[in-house]
Amino acid sequence: MANGAGRLDLDGKPIKPITICMIGAGGFIGSHLCEKLMTETPHKVLALDVYNDKIKHLLEPDTVQWAGRIQFHRINIKHDSRLEGLIKMADLTINLAAICTPADYNTRPLDTIYSNFIDALPVVKYCSENNKRLIHFSTCEVYGKTIGSFLPKDHPLRQDPEFYVLKEDISPCIFGSIEKQRWSYACAKQLIERLVYAEGAENGLEFTIVRPFNWIGPRMDFIPGIDGPSEGVPRVLACFSNNLLRREPLKLVDGGESQRTFIYIKDAIEAVLLMIENPERANGHIFNVGNPNNEVTVRQLAEMMTEVYAKVSGETAIESPTIDVSSKEFYGEGYDDSDKRIPDMTIINRQLGWNPKTSLWDLLESTLTYQHTTYAEAIKKATSKPVAS
Repeated sequence: MANGAGRLDLDGKPIKPITICMIGAGGFIGSHLCEKLMTETPHKVLALDVYNDKIKHLLEPDTVQWAGRIQFHRINIKHDSRLEGLIKMADLTINLAAICTPADYNTRPLDTIYSNFIDALPVVKYCSENNKRLIHFSTCEVYGKTIGSFLPKDHPLRQDPEFYVLKEDISPCIFGSIEKQRWSYACAKQLIERLVYAEGAENGLEFTIVRPFNWIGPRMDFIPGIDGPSEGVPRVLACFSNNLLRREPLKLVDGGESQRTFIYIKDAIEAVLLMIENPERANGHIFNVGNPNNEVTVRQLAEMMTEVYAKVSGETAIESPTIDVSSKEFYGEGYDDSDKRIPDMTIINRQLGWNPKTSLWDLLESTLTYQHTTYAEAIKKATSKPVAS
């Protein structure tokens, strides 16, 4: 129900309308979360971001039933004195702001560290000092490499889940050496997690930390040269989408052997809404949010996306649909990677009763249908050469 009347939390108590200060509301996750909050709850949103392109459809004045429940504030949290006032106006702050594209971690490590640690410091400070609840978005990259990856390749324990399934309260965080600058992102994210946790332990900050495991869906990242920089390198889903749209081979970094799990953005947003509306169950917890049933290698993902795209576009796949490239060639010096990212779901299932629903095939079909509908014509125009008169 759009007005949210009569809604109950997991313990059967009425859910009171709150005001949410959402930092990074104009991004991929923020746009889907704003949509969910507007259409299914009575909550108000102070939407903070530098850009609002992905939430423009929610901001049209006087044309929608939630007019007045979402306000956009164009603000860069690096240097804006309005930040504390906006956090004070809200009951809950959700911090989504981050540089989170792997191509930037080793080519722009300073920006990565500042964006993910230094710029988040005042957010944590203002929430703690003003007794405001915080939901902070971290990353599954904080786990780094699995214990199993350090065992010999043929070692039987590599197949034991104890050595590769990632648990919020047990698994160590294992990063590569300092010159592997890719880990600047994970390290900055881990440090801000530790600060949030310490503020909770020492100063009573009410917090929840979210560790997303490859959330994918419509509006993710950008398509280079169409709605993003020509030289930009988005994350794997948008990279592969770009190749499919342009009928180019999908580039598999170091053979595409890394294993990942992928979850549909709409499933993940259901989990976030449960955290927002069940503070007594969510406060003080770190939650993995992923889908362990959707595990594939990056190579398998490329093959599946090629097959799905052929179905949604009606175009046959090109003769050589993939090509292997080295990580140095694709990402530059200092790149390194985690081998597997398989989330343990015990804590979120126990606390919030949440499980993901959407299969990998279905989420790829939904996402690639969106990509084809949104970008195919624009790419045709961009790549077609003008005919000589």
